[in-house]
Amino acid sequence: MINELDSVVLSHDVEEYGLKAGDVGAVVYCYSDGAAYEVEFVSGEGDTIAVLTLDSRDIRQMHSKEILHAREIAA
Repeated sequence: MINELDSVVLSHDVEEYGLKAGDVGAVVYCYSDGAAYEVEFVSGEGDTIAVLTLDSRDIRQMHSKEILHAREIAA
């Protein structure tokens, strides 16, 4: 179950914002029916790249055995 403030992993690229599958975001709002989530993606400096409304096909929970890595944001 995905909850507010959970870290989640993007399942596919969102080219409009330069996001790639595997990018990590934070859930900032869960709709009551669990059908969608507002997810914020930020740069390493904490600047918001995008806040997107996504459903459970677009994101997944982060697993405890995964590690984060850094990449440059596409222009």
